[in-house]
Amino acid sequence: MLMTELIAKKRDGGVLSEEEIRFMIDGYTRGEIPDYQMSAMLMAMYFRGLDHDETVAMTMAMMHSGDTIDLSAVTGVKADKHSTGGVGDKTSLVLCPMLAACGVKMAKMSGRGLGHTGGTIDKLESFPGFSCDMTTERFFENVNTVGFAIAAQTAEIDPADKKLYALRDVTGTVAVRGLIVSSIMSKKLAAGADTIVLDVKCGSGSFMKTEEEARLLAQEMVEVGNAAGRKTAAVITDMDKPLGNAVGNALEVREAISALKGEYAGDLLELCISIGSNILLQGGIAGSEAEARTMLRHTIEDGSALRKLAEFVDAQGGDSAAVYDPSLLPTAPVQYDVCSDVSGYVNRMNAEGIGLVSLHLGGGRATKESVIDPAVGVVLDKKAGDRVACGERLAVIHAASEEKAAEAAKLLRACYVITDEAPADVPFIKGVVR
Repeated sequence: MLMTELIAKKRDGGVLSEEEIRFMIDGYTRGEIPDYQMSAMLMAMYFRGLDHDETVAMTMAMMHSGDTIDLSAVTGVKADKHSTGGVGDKTSLVLCPMLAACGVKMAKMSGRGLGHTGGTIDKLESFPGFSCDMTTERFFENVNTVGFAIAAQTAEIDPADKKLYALRDVTGTVAVRGLIVSSIMSKKLAAGADTIVLDVKCGSGSFMKTEEEARLLAQEMVEVGNAAGRKTAAVITDMDKPLGNAVGNALEVREAISALKGEYAGDLLELCISIGSNILLQGGIAGSEAEARTMLRHTIEDGSALRKLAEFVDAQGGDSAAVYDPSLLPTAPVQYDVCSDVSGYVNRMNAEGIGLVSLHLGGGRATKESVIDPAVGVVLDKKAGDRVACGERLAVIHAASEEKAAEAAKLLRACYVITDEAPADVPFIKGVVR
C-alpha cells in the first residue's frame, strides 16, 4: 500500500477503506509517513469530505494509536462529558461534583487553554497547591473514593490526534467535520467511559458559527459514539454570549462555587443540569428527566455537591478552604468598572472578543509558552437581552494594573452592541441529540 495512491484516490473523490485509513494513521503516528504527504491527504479531505464509514474508521484508528484507559477498576456508572469550547465555560467545575454526589464516577482527562477559551486545568490551579499530575493508581483511587478526578492528558493517549491536529492547524484544514468528529471522539473513546454527553456550542464564541453546523457535528459525534458501543448524547447550546458572567480562571472558579452554593441561577446551572440529567438517564440512575433534574438540584440544596468539590480539591493536593472562602483564591489588584455611554438594550455581544479581552489581560495563552495570571479577567453585569441605562455598569475588569485595565475597557466596550429595541429571545439550549 502506498500513501501516494491513497492521496490520489481521495483527491479524485474515492472512499478510503478501514484498512487504508488504519495504514495511514499507524504510519503517520510512527513517523513513516512524512508531514508533506499527510498535508496533501488532509487537503484532499478538506475538499472531498469524509463519509460516515471513513469518519468511524478514522476515529477508531486514532483511538488505538496509543494507550486506552481501562476503567474496569472503577465501580458503578462511568461517565464523561466534553465541550467543543467556549468563553467562560466552567461546566466541569459544577457538573462533576453534582454527578459525583449522585453516585456517578467521572474519570476526566482535561487540557490547558490556548487562545480565547480557558482550560479546565488552568482554572483548577487557582486553588493553592492543586495538581492534575498523579499516578494512574492514584487517579483510579480518587475516582472510586471521591467520585471524580481530573488529570492532565498524557502523551500516550491518542498520539495520532496530537500530530494530526498540529498539522491541521498550520495547513488550514481544521474545518473538516469528519476530522473534528474523529479528533474529539477518539480521545473520548480512549478515556474509557461507558456514557458520554457532548456540549456542542454554536455562535460567535464557538468554532461552529451556526446552529445547523453544530447540529450536524452533534449528530455525527453521537452516531460515532454509539457505533463504538458507548451511550452517547449531545446538547446543542448557544455561545453568542459567554457562559455565566465570569471570564478568567479564578473568577470562573468563584462563579462555579457560587453555583454549587445555590447563589447562582442562570445559563451555567441550566447547562449543567441538562448535561447531568442526560448522564443520569443514560446511566440508568434516573428513570425520567424530571427525576434526574430533581436529583441534581438536591445536591445543591443539601450541600453535597459543594462538599464533593472540597473533597476533590483536597485529594489532588489543593487547599479546600478556598471552596468555603473564595476570598482565598487569587485576586487582581485592580477592579475597573466599564460603564455604558448610552441607554438601551444589549442587542448582541461578541463572545469571542470578550474571551480575547481576558487573554490580553493575561488570563489566557497567546502561545504555549505564555504564563497565565489566574486572577485577571472580566465579570459581566449585563449580557445580551438586558436593559442598560447610560452610565450603568456593563462589567468589571480585573487587571494587574490600571494601564492594562484601561486598555481592556476599550476592547470590552467594542464587544457590546446596544440598541433602542430589545433583541428577540433566543433559547440557550437549542436541542438534544440522542
